[in-house]
Amino acid sequence: MPVKMGLVCMKSSTSVVELVMLLCSQEWQNSIQKNAGLAFIELINEGRLLCHAMKDHIVRVANEAEFILNRQRAEDVHKHAEFESNCAQYAADRKDEEKMCDHLISAAKHRDHVTANQLQAEILNILTNKHGAWGVLSVSQLHDFWRLDYWEDDLRRRRRFVRNAFGSTHLDIALKTLEEYGTEEEEEEGVKSKKSFRSQAVANQSPETELMLEGDDDAVSLLQEKEIDNLAGPVVLSTPAQLVAPVVVARGTLSITTTEIYFEVDEDDPAFKKIDAKVLAYSEGLHGKWMFSEIRAVFSRRYLLQNTGLEVFMANRTSVMFNFPDQATVKKVVYSLPRVGVGTSYGLPQARRISLATPRQLFKSSNMTQRWQRREISNFEYLMFLNTIAGRTYNDLNQYPIFPWVLTNYESEELDLTLPGNFRDLSKEPFTTFFLNANDNKFDHPDRTFSSIARSWRNCQRNTSDVKELIPEFYYLPEMFVNSNGYELGVRDDGAPVCDVDLPPWAKKPEDFVRINRMALESEFVSCQLHQWVDLVFGYKQRGPEAVRALNLFHYLSYEGSVALETIPDPLQREAMETQILCLGQVPSQLLIEPHPPRSSAMHLCFLPQSPLMFKDQMQQDVIMVLKFPSNSPVTHVAANTLPHLSVPAAVTVTCSRLFAVNRWHNTVGLRGAPGYSLEQAHHLPIEMDPLIANNSGMNKRQITDLVDQSIQINTHCFVVTADNRYILVCGFWDKSFRVYSTETGKLTQIVFGHWDVVTCLARSESYIGGDCYIVSGSRDATLLLWYWSGRHHIIGDNPNNSDYPAPRAVLTGHDHEVVCVSVCAELGLVISGAKEGPCLVHTITGDLLRALEGPENCLRPQLISVSSEGHCIICYERGRFCNFSINGKLLAQMEVNDSTRAILLSSDGQNLVTGGDNGVVEVWQACDFKQLYIYPGCDAGIRAMDLSHDQRTLITGMASGSIVAFNIDFNRWHYEHQNRY
Repeated sequence: MPVKMGLVCMKSSTSVVELVMLLCSQEWQNSIQKNAGLAFIELINEGRLLCHAMKDHIVRVANEAEFILNRQRAEDVHKHAEFESNCAQYAADRKDEEKMCDHLISAAKHRDHVTANQLQAEILNILTNKHGAWGVLSVSQLHDFWRLDYWEDDLRRRRRFVRNAFGSTHLDIALKTLEEYGTEEEEEEGVKSKKSFRSQAVANQSPETELMLEGDDDAVSLLQEKEIDNLAGPVVLSTPAQLVAPVVVARGTLSITTTEIYFEVDEDDPAFKKIDAKVLAYSEGLHGKWMFSEIRAVFSRRYLLQNTGLEVFMANRTSVMFNFPDQATVKKVVYSLPRVGVGTSYGLPQARRISLATPRQLFKSSNMTQRWQRREISNFEYLMFLNTIAGRTYNDLNQYPIFPWVLTNYESEELDLTLPGNFRDLSKEPFTTFFLNANDNKFDHPDRTFSSIARSWRNCQRNTSDVKELIPEFYYLPEMFVNSNGYELGVRDDGAPVCDVDLPPWAKKPEDFVRINRMALESEFVSCQLHQWVDLVFGYKQRGPEAVRALNLFHYLSYEGSVALETIPDPLQREAMETQILCLGQVPSQLLIEPHPPRSSAMHLCFLPQSPLMFKDQMQQDVIMVLKFPSNSPVTHVAANTLPHLSVPAAVTVTCSRLFAVNRWHNTVGLRGAPGYSLEQAHHLPIEMDPLIANNSGMNKRQITDLVDQSIQINTHCFVVTADNRYILVCGFWDKSFRVYSTETGKLTQIVFGHWDVVTCLARSESYIGGDCYIVSGSRDATLLLWYWSGRHHIIGDNPNNSDYPAPRAVLTGHDHEVVCVSVCAELGLVISGAKEGPCLVHTITGDLLRALEGPENCLRPQLISVSSEGHCIICYERGRFCNFSINGKLLAQMEVNDSTRAILLSSDGQNLVTGGDNGVVEVWQACDFKQLYIYPGCDAGIRAMDLSHDQRTLITGMASGSIVAFNIDFNRWHYEHQNRY
C-alpha cells in the first residue's frame, strides 16, 4: 500500500525535489526492503547461474577453438609434408625419366652403330664377294664359315644357313681339349688372319666397340635432342627384365612406348661382364628395338620353372624372349603390347587373355588336335604345336623342343618302312660357340661327343642316365650331321676321329637320313601310336602314379611348380637352386590330365571329301578335259587360284598375243569317289571358259594392248597373277617398267618403274592373310628388285598415296648378265635367280647375297627355277638338264631329259616335280633323286605352262595349240607305291 501510495505520489508530484525527498524517505526504503527483497535475491541467483553458464560456454568455445586451431595446424603440417613428398617424388620421377631417356638415347646410339656396321658389312659383302665389283680380290679365297640363321618357316623350322662373320675353326679350343684329355698329337700351326675389307668390317662389329661420340657439347646436346624427338611417344611401361637367348641371360630394362619396344642391356651388371664376348657377338637384341607392327604373337613362358617369361614372335620370323620379376609385371607388359594373342595359326582369337593363358588352356581351346586327328596337318606340325604351347623354345636351351625317336633299326643296309619291327614302341620311355661356352670353353671328350646315330640310340636303351629324346632338327636339317666348318673334335678311344656323324647303313648321305626319318615320323605306324608318346611327355603319364607305372620319372626340380624361387629369402640358396635347375633341364608343361585321343585311321578318312591322305579312284582317267580357245595363240601362262573362299576361283590363262582369260573353276574333281558323288557332278567339268572369250563379246576387256619391247620373247616369266585373280602383272615394256592390269576391266591400274633396262621376268611369292605377297622383277640391267604387293590396296607398295612412285624393298645384285628367271619363297625368305650366263644366285628378301648355286660343267644357262617351302630348289638348264639344290647350296641330284622343257613346278610338299615341254608329255618325278614316278599320255601339242589346283589333284597345262588340258594327278598314290624300302 505504501508503495502504491508512493507511486501515486511520484506520479502526482510536480517537482523533482518532491520526488527525491520521496525516494530518500525511510518509508520508501522500508517498503522496498519488505516487498522487493525476494525478487532481488532471485535476480542475484539467476545472475550467478547465468555467470556460471556463461563461463562454461566460454570454456567450451575456447576448447573447441583450440581443437580447430590444432587440427588446422596439423593439416598444415601434413600438407606441408605431403608437398615435400610430392616434390621429392616429382624430382625422383624426373630423375627416372631422365635416366630412361639416357637409356633410350644410349640404346638408340648403339642400335644406330650396329645398323651402320651391318650396312657397311652388307655393302662390303656386295662389293667383295665373288660376284661383286671387287670380287677379284683374295677375299673370295678365304674360308667361309656358316651358321644356322634364326629365320623360322611356317612349321617353326630353322633351315637357312648364313655366313658367320665371327666364325673360326676354334683351333685353340681344339688344342686345349687335346691337351686336357691327353691326346698325343702334334700341335697344328695356327692360321694367320688375312686382312681385307671384310675382316675390317668384322672387327668393327665387335661388341666391345667404344660407342662414345666425339665432338663438342653443343653438338652432342643437339644429337640427344634429335634422339629424343625420334622416340615414338611417351614411355607407357618401363620394367627390369632379362633377355633370354641361347647361353646368354642379360639383365636390362624393357621400355614400351605407344608404338615400340626397347630393351637396353645393363652393361655394368657383373653377370653381364662375365659373358664371353664371342657369345655376345651372336646375341641379338641386347640394344633391341621392335615396332608394334612387327609383332605377330605373344606367348607366356616359363624361366627356371617360374611363370615369369614372355616370348614375342616377329614378322621377320624371329623371336625374342624376356624374363620379368613376377607374374604381375608379365600381365602389365602383355596389356601394353598389341592385341595379337598367340597368332593366327592355332585357331585361337587374337586377344591378350590368350597370351596370358596357361599351356593347358591353350591346348583345350585350340583346334589343332582335331585337325591332327582329321589328318589335316602332319605329325611334325602337331608335335611342333605341342612344343610351342608347352613352353619349349629355341631361346632357352633348357627348354628346347623335344621330338621322339621313331625308328629302331640303325644297322641294316636296307630299311623297310612296312615292317613294324623297325619302329619304336612309342608307349615306352625310351651349335658350336654356344656349346663351347656351356662346356667350360672346350670340346667334350671325343667318346662323349655325338658322332653316331646308332650309338646314341643304343645308349638311350641301355644307359639309365641317358634319357635323351630327339630335337626337331633330326627331321629337317641334314647339315647338322656334317662338320662343315672343319672343327677338330678329337679322336675316340678306338682310334676313330670324330668328324661327321656316322649314319645308318641305309642312309647314304645326311639328306637321305633326314628324309627317311621324316617319312617314318609321318608313317601310319607312328600316327597310330603318337598319342601314347604325347601322354608320356606332355600328358597324364608325365607325373603322378601313371608316371611311376610308366617308369617316366625325373628329378623333382625338373617339374613345373616344384619350387617357388620368390619364397627363398637367402640369395645364395636361391642361386644354388637356379643352378641346379639349369643343370637338370625342365620337363614340359603338362597339357592334359587324361589320355590323348588317337589319330583317326587312314581307312576311316579315305572316302571323306577333300581327304588330304588317300586317293579315291586309282583308275580315274588321266585327262579330265580339254578346253580350246578361239584365238589359237599358244597359252604361255597358267595361274590356278582355285581356293573356294575366293570371290572368283579361276584358272587364269594368258596367251602369247597377251590375251588373258578368267576361266571359272568348279570344285568337283576332288569329290570323285566320295559318298554322295552324283552323275550330274561327273558331267560338270572343273573349268568353265571365260564367257567374254567364249562369246567373243568382250575381247577388248581381255586384251593387253600396250606395246612390249620387240626383243622380248613372250614366255611364262612375263606374267604374274595375284592370288585373288583380280590383277595381272606384265613385264617386257620398252619404257623399262612393269604394269598392273585389272582382270575385271582389262584397264591399266599401275605402272612401276625401278630398273635401268627392260624388265625380263617376274615372280610372285605365296600369299598370306589379306593377299599380301612379294613380287620380284628381273631385268637386263642384271639386277632384281623386290617389291611388296598390298592385297588391301591392290597396288605395289603399302602406301596408296604414293602408288605412282613405289620404292622396292630390296635391290638384289651379283649377276653379270640379263636375268632370265627367278623364284621367290616368302616362307624361307629367299629369292633364287638365274641369268643368261653364270651361276644362279640365292639372296635373302632383305637383299643379302647368301651363295651361288654352281651346277655341273654342262649346266650353264638356267631357264626355269622352282623353289619349294621344303627347301628344294629345282633349276632347269638348257637342253633338258636338271639340278636339285638344297637351299643351303648343296647339289642333291641331277638328270637330263630328252625334251626341251618349257614348264616345271613342285608339289606343295616339295616332294614331287612335274615337268612339261615341246614333246607334249607331262612327267612326274621324285624331287629328291629325280626318280621317275609317272608319265602321262602325250598331247598333240607342246606344253608352255602349267599349274596345280589348290587341292593338288588337278594339273592344268597351257598348250602351244591355244588350249588348256586338265589332268588328274595323285601324288599320294605314287608316294605309297615308291617310298617304302630304302
